[in-house]
Amino acid sequence: MTDNARPGSGRGTDGPDSESPGRPPTFTAWLRSRSDAELTALLNARPDLAQPVPADIGALAHRATSRNAALRALERLDRFTLQVLEAVVALGDDRLSEPVGTPPADVARGLGLTPSGGRGRDPLDEALDTLLSLALIWPDHGRLRPVKVLRELLPHPAQLGPPARTLLAALPHGATKRLADDLVPHSTANSPVETVATALADPDRIAVLVDQVGAPARRLLDNLAWGPPNGTVSDARREITLATASSPVETLIARGLLVATGDDTLTLPREVGLHLRSGVLFRDVSTAPPAFEGRQGSADTVARAAAGQAFTVLRAVEELLERWSQEPAAVLRNGGLGVRDVRRAAQAMDTDEDTAALYLEVVRAAGLIGTDNRVFGEWLPTREYDLWRERSPEHRWLLLARAWLDSDRVASLTGSRDAGGRVRNVLGPGLVRPAAPQARRDLLTELGSAEPGLTPDEVSLTARLAWRRPRRQSPVYTELVEAAAAEAAVLGLTGGGALAEHTRPLLTHDENADEEAARILSAELPQPLDYVLVQGDLTAVAPGPLVTELARELALTADVESTGGATVYRFTEDSIRRALDAGRGVADITDLLERHSRTPLPQALRYLVSDVGRKHGRLRTGSAASYLRCDEPALLTELVADRRATDLELLLLAPTVVVSGLNRAALTERLRQLGYHPVPESGNGTMRLSRPEVRRAEPDPSSPAENAPTTELTRAAVRALRAGDEAANIARIPVSLPEGGTAGSRATAVMEVLSEAAAAERRVWIGYTDTDGRQVSRIVEPASVDGGFLTAYDTTRDAVHRFAVHRITGVAELEAAPD
Repeated sequence: MTDNARPGSGRGTDGPDSESPGRPPTFTAWLRSRSDAELTALLNARPDLAQPVPADIGALAHRATSRNAALRALERLDRFTLQVLEAVVALGDDRLSEPVGTPPADVARGLGLTPSGGRGRDPLDEALDTLLSLALIWPDHGRLRPVKVLRELLPHPAQLGPPARTLLAALPHGATKRLADDLVPHSTANSPVETVATALADPDRIAVLVDQVGAPARRLLDNLAWGPPNGTVSDARREITLATASSPVETLIARGLLVATGDDTLTLPREVGLHLRSGVLFRDVSTAPPAFEGRQGSADTVARAAAGQAFTVLRAVEELLERWSQEPAAVLRNGGLGVRDVRRAAQAMDTDEDTAALYLEVVRAAGLIGTDNRVFGEWLPTREYDLWRERSPEHRWLLLARAWLDSDRVASLTGSRDAGGRVRNVLGPGLVRPAAPQARRDLLTELGSAEPGLTPDEVSLTARLAWRRPRRQSPVYTELVEAAAAEAAVLGLTGGGALAEHTRPLLTHDENADEEAARILSAELPQPLDYVLVQGDLTAVAPGPLVTELARELALTADVESTGGATVYRFTEDSIRRALDAGRGVADITDLLERHSRTPLPQALRYLVSDVGRKHGRLRTGSAASYLRCDEPALLTELVADRRATDLELLLLAPTVVVSGLNRAALTERLRQLGYHPVPESGNGTMRLSRPEVRRAEPDPSSPAENAPTTELTRAAVRALRAGDEAANIARIPVSLPEGGTAGSRATAVMEVLSEAAAAERRVWIGYTDTDGRQVSRIVEPASVDGGFLTAYDTTRDAVHRFAVHRITGVAELEAAPD
C-alpha cells in the first residue's frame, strides 16, 4: 500500500485512512490522504510549511495548524473566502472539545447564497476548494471542519459571540443552576450548562424569549446583533432571576440572552445573534471584488513604455557598475553608502537620487554588487556581474525584476530616521520590511486582473486590494503598496500605471515563466545594433543600444557626451590615448571604426588617431629615480632644452638616455601635462601599458534572488515527506538487540542484522541519531557493512548514504505489504 496511489480526499468525503476504518477521523489522516499534486499545491501556496521540510505528514499537520502558520494563511484570503471560513467556524457544532463540522449547504444558507446543487461551479465552491487546498478546513463525513487553531484566531467569527455552551461553562455553578431552573424547570439533562445550552439551541425557544422582553431590551439586543457582541455594564455578575429582574439589562440576563463574561462585560451568545440576524451571517456578502475604474489605453502603448523603461534601467546599471569597477564607492561604518556616493551614482546613471537608491538596492538584491574584505571596504561589482553582462538584455532585466520582487528591502525609506534617530542609508540597515515582497505581488497581481491597457484610478485599486487582502490592511501596508507602485513603474514592470504584458508570467508558478517573459520582452526591447554613425565633428552617434563588444570598445575609445534615444560619443586626445594605453594600436582603432561605421570616417578623426598614436610611446619612463629613454636623440635634446621642464631635474647621460630627480609616476604625469605622452617601461625594457584594474567582490549569500524556492524543490519536499511518513508509520517487527554488555557487542549485533539484510536484499527500518542529535527514522536498503559504517540506499533522501553503526539506535524488519 502506498499513499501516493491514493487520490486526494475532496469536499464531502470521509477523512480517515482506509487502513484504519475503526479510528475516528483526524486532520493528519486527511492530510495524509491528499495526492502528491495536492500536497505540492499546499506547499506552493504556503511555502513557510516547507522551511525546513517536515520529517513526516504528522509534523506537517502540526506545523500547518500552528498559530503563526495559520495567521500567514489567513492573510492570503480575500474577503469572500474569509467570510466563508468564518461561516464554517461560526456554524459548526462548537462543543467544549472541538467542532463537529458544518454541512456545505448550511454555509451557503448562512451567507445568503443558493448552493449550486451540482449545476456547475460557483464562487462558494471555489472558496471552499481554496480553503481545502490551504488546509484551513478539512472534510469529515460530509461536514466541513476548521482546524482547531482558528477558534483562537477567529474568536468572534462574523462578529458573533461564543456559543452559549462555552459562555455558560465559565459561569459559577450557582448562576447556571438558577438560569436553568428559570428557563427549563423540570429538565432531565445531566447539568445546568447542558440544560440552558439545549434550550438556546432551539430557534423557536429563542424567539419566545426575545418576545418576552420589552422595547428597551430589544433595542439593546439589536445594537449587539451585528457586532461587536460585547457590551459593558456595572456589576455584570449580579445574582438575577426572572422574579428579581427589573431593568432591561437584567431582563436579558435572566433569560440567558446576555451572559456575563467579566465583572463589567456582557456577551451575546452566538445562537441569539444568529436568530436576531434571521440566520444570515453578514449584512453584505460580495463574491467578487469591486469593479475597476480608470483610463482605458492601448496595451501596445503600455508595453512600449514599460520596455523603454526596462532598457533605461539596464543602461544605467551597466554604466554605474562599469565605473565602480575602476572607482568603487566607500562602505560606511554601518555598511551603507554615503550621501555623496549616492549623488555621484545618480550623476553616472543620469537620474535622480531616489531612483539611484532603488537601482542600487535592486542590483544588490540581484547579487551584482558586494563589499570587499579590506579594512576600509568598498562597494564593487561581483563575479555575477560579469556573467550578467554577457546575457541578453531581456534576461538581464528578468534577473533584476525577480530580485526586486523577492527583496524585503524598501528603497523609499532611504533618508528617513529609525527609532533611535539614526538616518537610514542606501544599502545600509533599517530598510528591511518583511511584508514588502507580498505587497508588491498583491499590487501587480491586482493590476494583472484588469483589462490589458487599463490604468485604474487610486480609489478603485485601493478598494480592490482591501477586498483581496482584508487582513493585511494597515497604514504600513498602504505605504508599501504605494512604494511598490512607484518602483514598478521605474523598473519597467508597469507602463503608465498598467501592468506590462512581460510582467504577467513572473507572477505565476509556471516553470517556464522566465522564458515566456523573456520572449515577450525581447519583442519590445530595441534590438542591439552593430553600427554607429561617425560624424565630421569627431563624434559618433549610436541610434540605439549597441552589441556588447562594440559598446565596450567604443566606451574605451571615446567619451559619452549625451544619452537618450541615441547615445553620442566624442573622440578626444585623452580618449584615444586611453585606448592606446589599454593595448589597442592605431590600426586597431581605425579598423574598428571603419567596420562599424555606416558613414565614411572623417579625415579629422584619422588625423587625430594617427597623431596621438605617433606620439604615444616615443618616450619611456623607468625607475632610476627615474630615467627617460628614446630612440630619437633630437627629441631628448628638445626636452632637456624645454624651459617648461626645468622642474623635472633632467640630465642627459647619453644621446638616447636622460635621468630625472622625480620618481617614475610623477615624471610620467608631468610629461603628459607637457604634451610628450610617455609610456612606462619595465625593467627588461618592454612597455607597461596602464590597463585599468578590474576588481570584484563576493556576492551576498543571503540574496533573495539566490534563495527563491522553485516548483522542483517543492516536489522534492513532497517526496521527502512521503518517505519520512512511511518510515514513521510503516508496520515493523523490532529486532531484539543485546541490552547489556559493551557497546561493541551491541554494534556487532547490529552489523550482523544489517549484513543479513544486505545479503537477502531486504529493506529494513533503522532508528538513527544524526549529527545534530535528532532521532530520525529511516527505511534503507543495505548494500554493505564495513569498517563500522552501513552503506545503503536511503528512501527518505532518495540517495545512497553512509550511516555510522554506533549511531543506529534500533533495527526492525518490515512487514510485507498485503496484495
